[in-house]
Amino acid sequence: MARGQNPQPKKAKGSKTAAYDQTVLVLQGGGALGSYQAGAFEVLQANEVEPDWVAGVSIGAINAAIIAGNPPEDRCARLRGFWERISVRFPADELSGLHPWIRASFRQWSGMMSMFGGVPGFFQPGLVQPFVQPWTLPSDTSFYDTTPLRETLLQFVDFDRINSGAMRLSVGAVNVLTGNSVYFDSRETEIRPEHIMASGALPPGFPAIVIDGVPYWDGGVVSNTPLTYVLHSASEGLDGDTLVFQMDLFSASGGMPDTLDEVYARVKDITYSSRTRLNTDAFLERYRLRQTIRSLYERLPPELQDDPDMRACYSKAAHHRVSIVHLINYDSTDHSHSKDYEFSRVTMNEHWAAGQRDAEKAMSKRRWREPPAEADGLRVYDFSRED
Repeated sequence: MARGQNPQPKKAKGSKTAAYDQTVLVLQGGGALGSYQAGAFEVLQANEVEPDWVAGVSIGAINAAIIAGNPPEDRCARLRGFWERISVRFPADELSGLHPWIRASFRQWSGMMSMFGGVPGFFQPGLVQPFVQPWTLPSDTSFYDTTPLRETLLQFVDFDRINSGAMRLSVGAVNVLTGNSVYFDSRETEIRPEHIMASGALPPGFPAIVIDGVPYWDGGVVSNTPLTYVLHSASEGLDGDTLVFQMDLFSASGGMPDTLDEVYARVKDITYSSRTRLNTDAFLERYRLRQTIRSLYERLPPELQDDPDMRACYSKAAHHRVSIVHLINYDSTDHSHSKDYEFSRVTMNEHWAAGQRDAEKAMSKRRWREPPAEADGLRVYDFSRED
């Protein structure tokens, strides 16, 4: 599919998503927590859920690029290869589960290793650390160099496939100069490794990525989830009834912290959680307004319906519905504030398994397989905490 064209018709009969015109994966940012999304996607693919559109921010953009940049039969293997490439196996991995204190200490130690030594295939410490030495150059604006990530993306992502339009890809970043959120969308932009790197260029750790003379930072600086971008498209009614699998790495809900470490972790959860209720309330407000437009238009006599202004107004009416299956990595609330930069292999596998469990629970349900009633417009399902 060439850029600018509207995508595919409804799914094949018998598919779990056959009742919808398009299926979208929405992947939140969250660094080392991102293997949760890979585990969840593995289950979705095993259940023949084929996305038409993948939208991501930060680590979610990297996962999204791997999914969109590979044929279906290779996607899970490529995701596994990427996460094994950037995770670190330590000799003491197996010992970390012997006791909660050992587990907490191991995660703190592993996070410190990432801070001081970097992550293979992802980022490495800069030659000169800002704020540490008085002779730091004005050009030093980050602690790490993300050059290794470009080579890793080229290893695991076929950018020609992304730009062929086989699957729509959207990744969120922030224009450093304007402070505005920007989405690089394969319908409109030729996606290159720099666009994916820009989506994950979280300051001051990572440097801004300059694309066509404009510097960009991590999309999470403004919004850590592409849900608003996707719902705006859905509210415009561009692609029909929409099924969204939203995979969040931080949970907005959580308990009262008992330690300073838990305070930092809880602040991070609240800061980077997706605010799904805020986004869906805004969608519903627009949807119901457009329902009213359609209802009023249909009551008009034919001569008024043919008026160009009336027809233009009617084009904004609501015709399509949205279901959101919300997968949230609640397990991440058990980790310390280093959870998003702790890249040990054992922890990566734990996140992966958590994503599998939550996705399997969602696949066992049937309620999301049909769009909501037209009067409702939108439904949100969170099966992660159901008995």
